[in-house]
Amino acid sequence: MGGMTPTLPPPKKTSRHLQSSDLRAAALLATEATHAITTLTEGVHQSVWRTLGAPSGDTTAQTRGLSGLIYQSIQGVTRLVGQSVTGALTRLEPMLQRAEDSADASPERTAFIAALNGVMGDRLQASANPLVLTMTLRIQELSAQVSKGLEANLSLKDQIPGATPKLLLVIHGLCMNDLQWTTQQDGQRINHAETLAQNLGYTPVYLRYNTGLHVSQNGHALAAQLEQLVHNWPVPLTELTVLVHSMGGLVTRSALHYASQDGLHWPRLLKNIMFLGTPHHGAPLERAGNWVDVILGSTPYSRPFAKLGQLRSAGVTDLRYGHVLDVDWQGHDRFRRKPDSRQPVPLPEHVACFTVAATRAARRCKLADQLVGDGLVPLHSALGHHDDAARQLVFARERQLIVYRTHHMQLLSNPEVTQQLLRWLG
Repeated sequence: MGGMTPTLPPPKKTSRHLQSSDLRAAALLATEATHAITTLTEGVHQSVWRTLGAPSGDTTAQTRGLSGLIYQSIQGVTRLVGQSVTGALTRLEPMLQRAEDSADASPERTAFIAALNGVMGDRLQASANPLVLTMTLRIQELSAQVSKGLEANLSLKDQIPGATPKLLLVIHGLCMNDLQWTTQQDGQRINHAETLAQNLGYTPVYLRYNTGLHVSQNGHALAAQLEQLVHNWPVPLTELTVLVHSMGGLVTRSALHYASQDGLHWPRLLKNIMFLGTPHHGAPLERAGNWVDVILGSTPYSRPFAKLGQLRSAGVTDLRYGHVLDVDWQGHDRFRRKPDSRQPVPLPEHVACFTVAATRAARRCKLADQLVGDGLVPLHSALGHHDDAARQLVFARERQLIVYRTHHMQLLSNPEVTQQLLRWLG
């Protein structure tokens, strides 16, 4: 033993909070922020001058003369510096990536990026920011809070060796990611999908997507990806069941609509959809945000600040009424206040649809149903109720569950919800 060199254990794989591409992403965000602040400042400046009778520049929000020249110079320099920095970081990125180890992104980083995409994911995509999320189908390791994307160039038999004939697709909500399906309750790990897999033989596959895009954009993408997943499944499929939380329910209804319209195969395998806190008819917080747009735009002094409220993503504004189709938003100014004009999309007749609605109230009453809800989604919206019969979503009474003293996010960790899902599917 004396002359032998001890064998050291391999270094433990760690997760990373930062990646090399984050530098370029931060530079792009800083450039956009500087441009937005300069535009806002010039708008306020011109609003004041206009009340004194001074003429505007090229638009009513721009100044002219020396002031206009200064603002144009600031915008030009910002654009030039931003292009230079991002260009340099783009060339540097491959070297930094080679220097990094193969560690996975930390759950904290994953959660931050998911939230950022929910708030401004459409802008991240438009500017090709490295932080933008692309839609991926993923599997989770039960031993750790880790998920891995299914690779298109590998067979699913190798990636999911224990696949069963019962596929469970699991879809998260706004500003969230697939890892957040796993929660803790009284020190116990809770994941509804894992429980269904262990007790009823399902194989869970999780969706991760950019919740800042329009719901219908994600619907189109999901319809196509699910068709490929079903086609390449390692064993003959007998059942497809979908478990969704919040916005995920709207994306599912959108995907089913377009898949049926395009004659895809997977809707024929779909047996169940379980909605947890889905805002089928919208959420009041987005309607409140729309009122802020209207109020700020009502005076010349506050009008430039209305642009601050218009930073919220297309996905967020879709939640005003619960848009699921392209026609609901195409050709419309999504920040302009208007009545609910979406095209009705009923629940599919051949699929068993279940809904779980939460309320922070201790018991049901008319006032609590209208005002309380789960903190984000009103009870009537989660249950599919609507004054317009054409928009009413009809869930059979035995396929409804209302949980009390429960917040929107607590639907993911509520044992009562887990047991009800088992009863419904068992």
